[in-house]
Amino acid sequence: MKELIVATKNKGKLREIKELLKEFDLNITSLAEYPDAPDIIEDGKEFFENALIKARIIAKYTGKLVLGEDSGIEVEYLNNAPGIFSSRFAGEDANDDDNNAKLIKALDGVPKDKRTARYRCSAALIDGEKIVGVVDGKCEGYITTEPRGQNGFGYDPYFYIEAYGKTFGELDPEIKSKISHRAEALMKVKELIRQAV
Repeated sequence: MKELIVATKNKGKLREIKELLKEFDLNITSLAEYPDAPDIIEDGKEFFENALIKARIIAKYTGKLVLGEDSGIEVEYLNNAPGIFSSRFAGEDANDDDNNAKLIKALDGVPKDKRTARYRCSAALIDGEKIVGVVDGKCEGYITTEPRGQNGFGYDPYFYIEAYGKTFGELDPEIKSKISHRAEALMKVKELIRQAV
């Protein structure tokens, strides 16, 4: 069985990716299985650059099929911040609660119509030294004032989808896995995997 390494230590992200790619006969692992892997410095200016950085470093280290993924949330009122800094919005050692607190404070008093946001995801697939492809996905919504729901991770309890009347934190994971930014990008990754395996 061919191995696909997801260049992440984020358990929530890995869980979603495994679910979205379950139709493939792949042994999907993560950096948790490679504790001696080189450190990854995400110094790209865009999501796709960071996705490529992650995939390149781990593919060079292992010689295997690697999926690098970078995603985050952009809030229009904040000039698309936190963007690529989503996971470290409140600092390098910030957790989800810290990041959400900073985001909600930054939007204090901002009316609903100005709280529009989008989740974005870029994914890069590299097989050894060959770039198979880079794809993107996005999902539009807005930021609520209070957290709602326990599902998901990151900004999910505050990211509201009008069509469903729920946040990602409230949405059934099966629905999220069809409409999210990561789902859209991973649908395209499936085509790349078919080329690579």
